[in-house]
Amino acid sequence: MSIKPARTRVAPSPTGHMHLATARVALYDYLLAKKTGGQFVLRIEDTDLTRTVPGAEQEIMDGLRWLGLHYDEGPDVGGAYGPYRQTDRREIYQAHAKILVDSGHAYPCFCSPDRLEKLRQEQMKRKENPRYDGLCRSLDPDDAARRVASGEKYVIRFKMPQEGATTAHDLLRGDIVTENKQLNDYVLLKSDGLPTYHLAAMVDDHEMGITHVLRGSEWLGTFPLHVNVVRAFGWEEPLWIHLSVFLKPSGKGKLSKRDTSLAMKDGYSVFIKDMSELGFTPEGVLNWIALMGWGVAEDDVMTLDQMIDRFSVDGLTASPAAINFQKLDHFNATHIRLFTTEDLAARLKPYFAREGLNVNDETLLKIVPLIRERLVTLDDCVSFGGFFFKEDVTPVPEDLVAKGLDAKQSAQVARSAYEILAAQPDFRHEKCEPPLRAYVEESGLTANQVFGILRVAVTGQKVSPPLFESMEIIGRETCLRRIQNAIEILQRM
Repeated sequence: MSIKPARTRVAPSPTGHMHLATARVALYDYLLAKKTGGQFVLRIEDTDLTRTVPGAEQEIMDGLRWLGLHYDEGPDVGGAYGPYRQTDRREIYQAHAKILVDSGHAYPCFCSPDRLEKLRQEQMKRKENPRYDGLCRSLDPDDAARRVASGEKYVIRFKMPQEGATTAHDLLRGDIVTENKQLNDYVLLKSDGLPTYHLAAMVDDHEMGITHVLRGSEWLGTFPLHVNVVRAFGWEEPLWIHLSVFLKPSGKGKLSKRDTSLAMKDGYSVFIKDMSELGFTPEGVLNWIALMGWGVAEDDVMTLDQMIDRFSVDGLTASPAAINFQKLDHFNATHIRLFTTEDLAARLKPYFAREGLNVNDETLLKIVPLIRERLVTLDDCVSFGGFFFKEDVTPVPEDLVAKGLDAKQSAQVARSAYEILAAQPDFRHEKCEPPLRAYVEESGLTANQVFGILRVAVTGQKVSPPLFESMEIIGRETCLRRIQNAIEILQRM
């Protein structure tokens, strides 16, 4: 890896929700830039107007900030190499397309969509790969210029070399050699004056001084075209890195829309906008995606700063990476354990509030140490600790009946526990627990029976944080009221 400061860019199209694949490219871009003291740039590639989705650009910016991948330059922060939105750079692309035409590396094409579709159908019937047949490639340049000047509709195509081979070097995959006769004369500039990716990205990377281009493996098919475009301008090539492909959780085949829908049913998503709502943390998500394409140990837990310290392009791998949501759970839970009590409390508060619970900050700080070890996602806090912030709980009557006892016997256990607790002037857990354990010994009952009834009565649920610590936080009067309510429920059964 070059020790020179790297200028990297993430360049998503605002055509839908921000995907994990975009986040991973952005993460590696960010790590490389920060590791080398360079800059990380956000560029919005919005020239496909028919597929642009309102709000998608803002979602990209919000997603990067939520992840903590703060870009140094971009549409909303500016920078010395703007504009950073491709629709604002139309004249730049048109000027560069003209340079290619004037130098003989590109040409106007006047073929109608109908002719091109008919050509495509004929080639498919012959079981050929559809490609442009070069009809306008041999037009006299002066004739072509006159037709352009007369207002005839046209696109500009790149004139690919037709003999020999193109060698393109990828840092992960080595030299990729393609016979030029297999290559197509792709469109660089559309009839509306906007560029295709093949022109715009190459021009922008050069104009913005991008040193390393990290992108998805789906661009390998047009990689020879891109290096030919760069070479036609006589520019120095950036270092190219085509990242590994994401596979289905099964490891068989690329991730599909159907897989995305199935993931949501299980409480997961491949879209960054969903991650926070589902209770995942930026730290957990980053740690998870970092290891899908980076050759470090699969269980390595790293903060963003630790990733920067350890990152190297040499460590990236081209091997396909299967989406493993259980690994996401693992990393998310692990990072939750690493947060300070104050930080975790602040992160949990919105999830309680989302359920309509009025959270007392002092109480929240007390319960965080009790529930922290049980949390896999932040929104788990509601199921493990929502009862702390409720006036009353509503136990399932059957849950109040201890194993081996009937409702009447369970009611008697609850009454005995009530009397013991009501007699305790000090409700700290170390004061309440000994007399109740003594009652277990004297009664011949098991701790599971007695404490199980008490747990459901006080928390409304069969699983909770440590019982006596929870009772101390809930408070004497509320606990006694809830136990009395449980006794009444049992008496009615």
